[in-house]
Amino acid sequence: MIYGLDIGGTKIEITCFDDRLRKLDSARVATPVEDFNGFIDTLVTLIEEADQRHGGRGLVGIGMPGLIDREGRTLSANVPCATGKNVAQVLQARLQRPIAIANDCRLFALSEAHGGAGDGYARVYGAVLGTGAAGGLVINGELYRSRQGIAGEYGHHPLPAALRQKYQLPLLNCGCGLVGCLEPYIAGPGLANLHRQYCGQTVTVPELVERWRSGDTHALATREIHLDLLGAAFANLMMAHDPDVIVLGGGLSRIEELYRDLPRAIESHLFAGFTAPPIVPPTFGDASGARGAALLARQFAESPH
Repeated sequence: MIYGLDIGGTKIEITCFDDRLRKLDSARVATPVEDFNGFIDTLVTLIEEADQRHGGRGLVGIGMPGLIDREGRTLSANVPCATGKNVAQVLQARLQRPIAIANDCRLFALSEAHGGAGDGYARVYGAVLGTGAAGGLVINGELYRSRQGIAGEYGHHPLPAALRQKYQLPLLNCGCGLVGCLEPYIAGPGLANLHRQYCGQTVTVPELVERWRSGDTHALATREIHLDLLGAAFANLMMAHDPDVIVLGGGLSRIEELYRDLPRAIESHLFAGFTAPPIVPPTFGDASGARGAALLARQFAESPH
């Protein structure tokens, strides 16, 4: 048995898989975000109940929002009680079994590289575009792990000065504590904010997409600005990692036009003669977090450590 736990700011979902990653069942509970002991108790209960359902002790993989440093400590705005804590170490002591843990966006990439939209490619980048913008790189089936665990945070590359000047963009504070990151401009809330700034209209992203599809000139203008910013962000990603394919995840990955138009936007920010890789939708979508966590647990169990 393999358990993949996908932790978010509002819910924790455990999905149980067999050794061929076939889903057997799942359970979901609310996330205790302010009480660390309650948070750990919730994870232990989910895992022990899964053991009881399936008559054994499953392998455990966890997808955690935020960063995990080289000491195993978490920095998470979505689950603040876990910040500064070594979640894997505490759980391992409670459950008396190894715990594999990684950033949830990295695990999205791992899932899509194995039997998903990135299957068959050597270098797969999974780029999540939702409330935030982050991702991960998988090389030959293995999750790329950097020295401090921060590789893949393309949303926190700085806003290019040329684009700030071109569109007269305000310099925004980012939730990470830095100023001028790309994330507040390119993630879902950023797209809505751009429209409010240029048109004075407050709309949701689905409403905005509906408007540009119906030919609304203001919505189409917002779309072109966002596409230019997103193209610059992905060009940075390419120059850092040069992936063979980019798999989009998160809420904005449901916008069909991105797959047609994003390569052109990327190439406008690349060296002449260089091209964007295929930009493809995810196979497993929202299920990739738990599936990637299960893959990580299986790889962790198979590797010497």
